[in-house]
Amino acid sequence: MTYKIPSSLSTERLVLEKTTIDDWSALHQFYQDEESTRYTTGRPLTEGESWRIVAALIGHWEIHGYGPYTVKLKDSGTIIGLVGLWYPGDWPEPEIMWSLIPGFSGQGYASEAALGVRALAATYLPELHLISLIFEQNQASRKLALAVGATLERKFVFRDKEALIYRHPSALNTGQHDTGQNAD
Repeated sequence: MTYKIPSSLSTERLVLEKTTIDDWSALHQFYQDEESTRYTTGRPLTEGESWRIVAALIGHWEIHGYGPYTVKLKDSGTIIGLVGLWYPGDWPEPEIMWSLIPGFSGQGYASEAALGVRALAATYLPELHLISLIFEQNQASRKLALAVGATLERKFVFRDKEALIYRHPSALNTGQHDTGQNAD
């Protein structure tokens, strides 16, 4: 399949690559952690459940031509999480999503990756109007959305919980058409 965006990109400290099933074992560290999954799956997942989630991430690329990237540290290749474009069937609009494996938060990795993905989307998919859908209690993600320049647009009920839509600046509003990153 030909994808709508490059299957990998590099930032200063990170390499983002299209998620593959080889990433599952490392990503399971996120999906088995109670605190990490509080605002995503709502509970820790078994190995089988996290395998199916990773399969869905891979399938997202095949359905939409874009999707989440597995994020790796450039210097070591260590997988630290997922950041990328996400638009499942029940989402109101395409979003920039982020999820880091425990121990990698608070170091600027998520914002670095999210800004790289947003710039990439501005170049390859300028027609997308990107959001981040964040549950109201998820203070860390709300703070990150603001830090990368998204603005709180509205509150609504999503999956029986109060959720917020943070709107990312569009390519037209920011003039971003060059990723400033190395797309591979």
